[in-house]
Amino acid sequence: MIIKTEGIVLKHFDFRETSRIVTFFTKDHGKMKGILKGIRKDHRKFGSQADKFSVNDIVYYQYRNSDLHLVSQCDLKSFFFKIRKDLKKTLAASYILELVDYIMPPEEKNEDVYRLMNDYLTSLELALDISKLVHIFQIKILLFSGFRPYLDSCLECGQKIKEKARFNLHKGGLMCDRCHMPQHESTLISHGAIASILHIEKSSWEYCLRLTFTDAIKKELKYILNNFLVFHLERHVKSARYLGKI
Repeated sequence: MIIKTEGIVLKHFDFRETSRIVTFFTKDHGKMKGILKGIRKDHRKFGSQADKFSVNDIVYYQYRNSDLHLVSQCDLKSFFFKIRKDLKKTLAASYILELVDYIMPPEEKNEDVYRLMNDYLTSLELALDISKLVHIFQIKILLFSGFRPYLDSCLECGQKIKEKARFNLHKGGLMCDRCHMPQHESTLISHGAIASILHIEKSSWEYCLRLTFTDAIKKELKYILNNFLVFHLERHVKSARYLGKI
């Protein structure tokens, strides 16, 4: 089957002497892996070099019995030059590529995630507060991928939490002070951080860009979201180690 779609490059590696294998997250078919034969031998064969986080119009032949498909056309649509000129922004872009690659299953359409990636990269070009964008992306991809933390009430008793709230990484949600036990390995979380996450979940990307976070809220979000992702992915996101420099 021949498929034409739009895709963002998540990663790539050289294959043999002339080819390159690229993982795209596509608008219509989710994450897919394709081989671009001859791209390293003849740079004019494709309209794009399939650089990381570039957006491309692609045409590929979908093999039924393989997860590696043949890409016959790859034309550059967006390159995000301003991100590539800034090391911190490049690191922030690399982080979300790795996150999407780890979270999203192969060849499962998710237009919300595709739109989220485009919104993030477009905003990152002009962003002054990079860490805010990262947190918004983390919260929304957890929502769109079905991994969202449970923040509506206590996981144990189901009651709304009015006083101290604790976030349990293992259970993926809140526990009230009454239900919390030392062995639960929970951490205190402010109502401001909880409200920020819930607000981002239900708001548009454009509205989220207008939000402001205190340094204390950012610190909480960084700890909660990074550790929650590591626990549920059961692996460390390698590029996350550089987020402290952003």
